[in-house]
Amino acid sequence: MDSEPNDEVIVIGSGVAGLTTAVVLAESGRRVRVWAREPAERTTSAVAGGLWWPYRIEPEPLVGAWALASLAEYEESARRPEETGVRLVDGVHRGIRLDELGAWAGRVPGLRAVAGGLAARLPVIDMPVHLAWLRERLARAGGVVEAREVTDLAAVPAPVVVNCAGLGARSLVPDPAVRPVRGQLVVVENPGITTWFTSVDHSSAASTYFIPQPWGLLLGGTAEEDDWSLAPDPATAAAIVARCSAVRPEIAAARILAHRVGLRPARSAVRLERRRLPDGRVLVHNYGHGGAGVTVAWGCAREAAGLALPAA
Repeated sequence: MDSEPNDEVIVIGSGVAGLTTAVVLAESGRRVRVWAREPAERTTSAVAGGLWWPYRIEPEPLVGAWALASLAEYEESARRPEETGVRLVDGVHRGIRLDELGAWAGRVPGLRAVAGGLAARLPVIDMPVHLAWLRERLARAGGVVEAREVTDLAAVPAPVVVNCAGLGARSLVPDPAVRPVRGQLVVVENPGITTWFTSVDHSSAASTYFIPQPWGLLLGGTAEEDDWSLAPDPATAAAIVARCSAVRPEIAAARILAHRVGLRPARSAVRLERRRLPDGRVLVHNYGHGGAGVTVAWGCAREAAGLALPAA
């Protein structure tokens, strides 16, 4: 409590957007508290696949810059994978061409055309480890995480409030433009696969991807709009395994370890802006990252911090 009260920022949400934003603010010298209804390990971020790639997020011109800023951070973090949870892993995006992507793609090191798609060595983030590392980094910078449920942004007692509530922004703001896009995943024992693979049809709710993580092979997936169910569906799980096995047959015999479901906080465009609360205090929104919260976390965090830092 040594800092002046005007230095305090309260960040709402403990997913990757909230924690990363809190780290940037705390390391800039602000006194930061994160208020979260649920701990980071129970957020959508914790069940994310963790592959860096702009997916189901708009607007692309801004997303490209945010994603590249985050890529640079993850490349640095990959020097200490056991600590940060970030590794650089080779893989292929099937069915994507360079000329279909924005200018940002030309700045991704090693991204190249191969038969049927694009190949690259990209960050793969072990989200439970990474979220724990972010919490520790925040603590080292003097920030704290508190279990608090927020129902009224105007009632949050800080000169600056940063809203990283994800899907919770739908009721908290309220913003009905925020909608769930359900993603179901299957974790299996890794039969020896060391590369990631994706094949995504944006016109379909089904996709095919697998991502090697230290604790198993993550299989996906789905993108079911406006579906709030967190219960794994057995038929969907079987279809995911079948699609992935069609690419790598050894997956078919892999033992299933877990089923996971997450609700991506989709929006027609990320909301990243500075507003005023009714009493004149500063409110910064940073939500609506869809399926790319990890991919744009650092770029959005820096922009959100820049909006929050000017004197109220």
